[in-house]
Amino acid sequence: MLEKFSYWKVKSKKENNTDNNNLENIPKHVAVIMDGNGRWAKKRGLPRIAGHREGMNVINKIVKKANQLGIEVLTLYAFSTENWKRPKNEVDFLMRLPERYLSVELPKLIEENVQIRFMGCTNNLPNHTIQAIEKAVEQTKCNTGLILNFALNYGSRDEIVSAIQNIAKEAVSGNLDPNSINHELVSKYLMTEELRDPDLLIRTSGEIRLSNFMLWQLAYTEFWFTDVLWPDFSEEHFLEALHVYQQRIRRFGGI
Repeated sequence: MLEKFSYWKVKSKKENNTDNNNLENIPKHVAVIMDGNGRWAKKRGLPRIAGHREGMNVINKIVKKANQLGIEVLTLYAFSTENWKRPKNEVDFLMRLPERYLSVELPKLIEENVQIRFMGCTNNLPNHTIQAIEKAVEQTKCNTGLILNFALNYGSRDEIVSAIQNIAKEAVSGNLDPNSINHELVSKYLMTEELRDPDLLIRTSGEIRLSNFMLWQLAYTEFWFTDVLWPDFSEEHFLEALHVYQQRIRRFGGI
């Protein structure tokens, strides 16, 4: 069983009309697959960790813009359960990133009323990573602004399996009628139980797949893909994604 923390391609910039004065139909929950750090570094003859370091700087800009726009939740895919297959030096660096990021940015995030959350499996995470996470969650738990939700050591299939296991245990113990199991109940057993499903998914670097990210929650999410590598992703790209979202009509299976 998983232990959880307590808690289509880019168009021309000329078509980007989203700004701070155009706040109608802003997505309440935006999820981002931050992809392309390694390729960004390779193109420049740098080690892959240089791309991750640069990508961390981009997070600051997007978090600030999302908070300014009144977006309620920003979920960032920081490390998947499959990323353990990467070279050890890269994994070790990635496990240090939460600590490095929060040691500098936590006071600013507190000042900006941002609430930090993490979702993922605590298994295999180093103690220093868990301690940094727990400190950030505790110190921001009363903040009422943007929820900055990091998916760390997260895999959607594992999340769903864990939910099924827990529901089955409740049914076997007699605390749950199997006939009462529905979409809403399943959602309550997921790591996003307190969050609404994402309205918009952004993936950078030109890859067009979900990579085991929030498979249940993204059922009716609008997707926006870009060839831009994450370290090159700017506020303008973010606004462009929001603008494309604003032009879409979400029918949720209706007419």
